[in-house]
Amino acid sequence: MRWLDFGVIATYLLGITLFGYHFRESQKSLKDYFLGGRNAPWWAIAFSIVSAETSTLTVIGTPALSFNGNFGFLQVVLGYLLARLIISVLFLPQYFRGEMFTAYELMLRRFGPNIRRLTAGAFLGLRALAEGVRVFAISIVVSIVLGTGEFVSELVIVLLTLFYTFEGGMTAVIWTDVVQMFLYVAGAILSLFVILQQIPGGWDHVYLMASEANKFQVFDFGFSLTPEFFSKPYTFWAGFFGGCFLTTASHGTEQLMVQRLLSAKNEGDARLALFSSWFVILFQFSLFLIIGATLWVYYSDLKLAPPNPPDRIYPKFIWDFLPHGISGLVIAAILAAAMSNLSAALNSLASTTVMDFIKPWDKKQRTDGEYLVIAKRMTILWCAILFGIALLARNVQSVLEAGLGIASIVYGALLGVFLLGLLTTRTGERAAMIGMSCGLAIMLYVKFQTSIAWTWYVLIGTTVTFLTALASSYFISEKENPHHV
Repeated sequence: MRWLDFGVIATYLLGITLFGYHFRESQKSLKDYFLGGRNAPWWAIAFSIVSAETSTLTVIGTPALSFNGNFGFLQVVLGYLLARLIISVLFLPQYFRGEMFTAYELMLRRFGPNIRRLTAGAFLGLRALAEGVRVFAISIVVSIVLGTGEFVSELVIVLLTLFYTFEGGMTAVIWTDVVQMFLYVAGAILSLFVILQQIPGGWDHVYLMASEANKFQVFDFGFSLTPEFFSKPYTFWAGFFGGCFLTTASHGTEQLMVQRLLSAKNEGDARLALFSSWFVILFQFSLFLIIGATLWVYYSDLKLAPPNPPDRIYPKFIWDFLPHGISGLVIAAILAAAMSNLSAALNSLASTTVMDFIKPWDKKQRTDGEYLVIAKRMTILWCAILFGIALLARNVQSVLEAGLGIASIVYGALLGVFLLGLLTTRTGERAAMIGMSCGLAIMLYVKFQTSIAWTWYVLIGTTVTFLTALASSYFISEKENPHHV
């Protein structure tokens, strides 16, 4: 009966590819390709934001967190809400002054071309590395389905995603995001009900056992100025403030998210999409944590050894124990999350490459159509780069924490320099570049030479970048920025 599962997966992959492809007729300009023509409704952008925050890392990594621990990750999600408030007050008004294609055009306006290239380059590096880990996560699912680690099936997923992203641009990204988000959430809800049916006593038994083991514990208010305290990723202080700084950086400075906000019809729609997406995110993470706790009860009751690494727990249960057809649907849902995030990454990497590097440096007078061709070529190039990074990412332990950790190294420097531009007037381009360089250097040291948890990374990097640049501005004379408006 496995033919039924493979049929469901194949039908989904073909269907979503053709769905994204049909938007190709609307791609007439760079505004269409990178901003979806600014015609998408706010609710579609909200779901697209959720899909961008979600990936295969979330779908297979979040259940592993509660399987091995508790619901402490929700403290990070609470910080996401405060971040959205900060973004709506500080960032959105600036992004909707004039027509912007990328977040880093704001750095050109405030500081100058050098800091624009530095921030855009930092984004390209961090998104390539983090997305490479996400692409690798596909292999965890594929290896369970096919019983092999062969990369051929991964390559098929990547190429199908490239196909509709190449043809349909941001419009295809947003609308396939909407479809894929509903699919993987529906798949998760369905799998939870099936798992509960496998457990004698159902939810009542799960709740009793998980409660006794403190699986449902969310808050840890313990506080101390000790190395052990800062090595714990899911205390309230690390989670809430870490989640706030992480999301302010990702949604306020990273093109992957900012591009969605810029695709809104106006600032009000962007703000509405941003806040409404938080409620979906809270529901989604809670759902996957409940699945993890439920699987813990299942394995505990049967005294079975869980799969290793922990990221295999959820997809392996789906494939081994769910009814045929349903297991194929849920696996397709997990692949949907992967394709959704990959398509967004490809479009944002291409937009940053074209708008922040190629177009400003291009001496030729090219038409919008010629730049559209270049944008599509950059989409292909970045697809190849991401796949290559995925092949090198085979030794990570937790794909969720690896992806967040990589991003958090660079996010602090990005957020620090953006806050300098928004909150100060005396800091110039040279001081900002010094601050950003120091922030990146300190974060590399923190990552590889300390035991500090990843949830503290963005806060530390932001603080170092901001204070270093501000202090430098008192000793460095700056030329006036001709681009400043």
